[in-house]
This record gives sequence, structure tokens and C-alpha cells, in this order.
Amino acid sequence: MKSAIQTRDAPEAIGTYSQAVRIGNDAGGSTVYVSGQIGLDPASMQMAEGIDAQTHRVFRNLAAVATAAGLGLEHAVRMTVYLTDLAHFARVNEIMAQYVKEPYPARAAVGVSGLPRGALVEVDAILHG
Repeated sequence: MKSAIQTRDAPEAIGTYSQAVRIGNDAGGSTVYVSGQIGLDPASMQMAEGIDAQTHRVFRNLAAVATAAGLGLEHAVRMTVYLTDLAHFARVNEIMAQYVKEPYPARAAVGVSGLPRGALVEVDAILHG
């Protein structure tokens, strides 16, 4: 069974995708695939300023989608961090630690040449619960 997750507490999708998709919903739990979140404020759809503000907004957006799925970031088993400047890697780690606790999810960090809307950071996640 596949179902879309949608919340007004995270930015609307800016393309042909869902904020998240849930697979399964039985005694074995379900897996939720959360689309990449950038630093857009869901109320204004404006980008937060700077790497710190964008990173906080990204994790608040991820948390909002997780909550809409009936889960939390503590259910994250995998995340991918996309950065337009890998020099921001240490700062993103510091901020991530405010939202995600041990045991940390498996993760990759990828340097990219650009992200939607000129974002500096994007993070997607896989949740299981």
C-alpha cells in the first residue's frame, strides 16, 4: 500500500512529487520516504537567509512532514544532505545534532553545483516506525 503524506506545516511541493510517501502499514511498521526539504518557510514560501537559518528551517520542515506521518525525526534511518558548498558541512552537522539524536541515521553528504530556489542545503530522509 502506498499513500502520500501532506502537511501545511512544510512547504508545498514545487513539482510533481509528494512531501512524503508511506509504504506499508502493518504489524511490521511502515516506511516513510520524505522528499528533500530546503529552507523555505511554509507560510511565506520564502527562502531563509544564510546557511544557519536554512539548515534550521530544513530540519523543522523534515520534522513537520515526519509528524504528519505520525512519526518523528527519531524514526529516521537514512538521510542524505546536499550542500552547494562542502565548507558548510561542519555547521550543518552541529545544527543537525539539535534535531536528530543518537542512534543517528545512516547518512551521506553530497556536494552539488546547485539546488532548487538557490538553496544552500537540502536534506531528504527515510523514516521507519
